[in-house]
Amino acid sequence: MSQRKIPSSNSAEETKAATLQQYNDTQGHFSLVRNFRLADLVTIMNGFCGSFSVFSSARYLLTNDEHYLWSALWLPLAGLMFDFFDGKVARWRKSSSMLGQELDSLADLISFGVAPAVLAFVVGLRTTLDTVVLTCFICAGLARLARFNATVALVPKDASGKAQYFEGLPIPSSLAVVGLMSYWTKQGWIEGREGLPGGLVTLWGQKGGSGDLHVVSILFGVWAAAMVSKTLRVPKI
Repeated sequence: MSQRKIPSSNSAEETKAATLQQYNDTQGHFSLVRNFRLADLVTIMNGFCGSFSVFSSARYLLTNDEHYLWSALWLPLAGLMFDFFDGKVARWRKSSSMLGQELDSLADLISFGVAPAVLAFVVGLRTTLDTVVLTCFICAGLARLARFNATVALVPKDASGKAQYFEGLPIPSSLAVVGLMSYWTKQGWIEGREGLPGGLVTLWGQKGGSGDLHVVSILFGVWAAAMVSKTLRVPKI
């Protein structure tokens, strides 16, 4: 079996410099947009879906119209579709870029980090400790994406050059939690109706104070820990 040739460090640096220069050489209005490839535009649609989910969550809080909540729950799934197809488009067009890699991580953070955390707040995780856990969830996703970008070259590759596994839980896996929140919504187990499953516990002080925590917040804490775990290796499909 032939081995993939590994470029020298000098060659890699020259390639990187040439790639960066293409953005520096382009002048005029909307020059950055003109450098986007088709796959980059597909990636941006992922970020669009995540951002729109956040605004739909906010509209639900303002209007209590459940239509907005369901839109917020479905939009991250649409973001996953775009996240899947941007790689397909890049291979079809035989074009990839450093910009595309960064766009992919930023869009993933919005759709699979920020949007699910806001949804969790909307359905009922609203105590001080709840929001601390949700903030840690977002930051864990941020750290996981940054580490992936920095260390992906070190992960063993298969014959096609693809990484054999993910170190830590990939951030799109948070859609499983979004699916669970969809089930809670359907059953009426959300704030303003029957309340979240597991109820509320008071870790210190009086009930209604800063020591209150919803039991289901633990799920987000565990998910955050799994995303930044180095020992957890998830096979790449």
